[in-house]
Amino acid sequence: MTQYVALFGDPVAGNPTSAILNAAFESAGLDWRYLDIRVSRETLPEAMTAARTLEFSGLNLTVPHKVAVVPLVDRLDRTAEIIGAVNTVRREGGSLIGSNTDGAGFISAVRHSGLDPSGLTVVLVGAGGAAQAAAVELAVAGAKRIVVANRSPERAATLVARLEQRTSVSAEATTWTGEFTPPACDLLVNCTPLGMGRTADQPDLVPVRLEGLAASTVVADLNPESADTAFLRRATAAGHRTLDGLEMLARLAAECFRLWTGHPTSPEAMRAELERVTGSTGG
Repeated sequence: MTQYVALFGDPVAGNPTSAILNAAFESAGLDWRYLDIRVSRETLPEAMTAARTLEFSGLNLTVPHKVAVVPLVDRLDRTAEIIGAVNTVRREGGSLIGSNTDGAGFISAVRHSGLDPSGLTVVLVGAGGAAQAAAVELAVAGAKRIVVANRSPERAATLVARLEQRTSVSAEATTWTGEFTPPACDLLVNCTPLGMGRTADQPDLVPVRLEGLAASTVVADLNPESADTAFLRRATAAGHRTLDGLEMLARLAAECFRLWTGHPTSPEAMRAELERVTGSTGG
């Protein structure tokens, strides 16, 4: 019998995850199907009830549902509970378990790049959902220090307080005004949406100075739409190793596959399919 998983979001058009996961199911010989389902903010409770009734094997949640879905599942994994947001749900018996694979995909990509998160000093540019997931996973993985730079000091302070209350990492907030000059770090991560969507074809919009950073600093961009962002091109030209958002998305999808099916899959195969679907290649 076919088993179904689905993405709930609004909008869901153009989502590449369905293509790469359906290809992975087919490659593994599994009778599974991933569906993109537009679910408005107001109808999320009814959609979650339907997912239970229809015995969906899993879900992904995207905007605007990652926080709203939290009270609609039966329990949360540790990192999802700390983050306060869920992007992946799996069925265990009759229960729905909420996870956050955004951060898991990011940490897997960091390790794949050759960096051990343990002991790292990290600067995160932005304090939104992507930054929250990355920060919590980095803290749980043993990062030494996390600096959160954000234009809204209140949002950065909220994330730092959560890290300090729930993990052992040393965390601090800094206000990002004008062109941001990051402090010395092992890993610099753009967690903002700058360069995505309608701004993708514009010049580099991430006002972060790379001059002065050690050559060993790895520069990452969590933009899931392209492996070849202007920010990463600038980092490469400055001699830095880079980590792109496609790698994170591929590894996020691989983690979803494992959680739902109980079987591992190849992140490299996910990456190759993602590059085919998006037409973007890079690091």
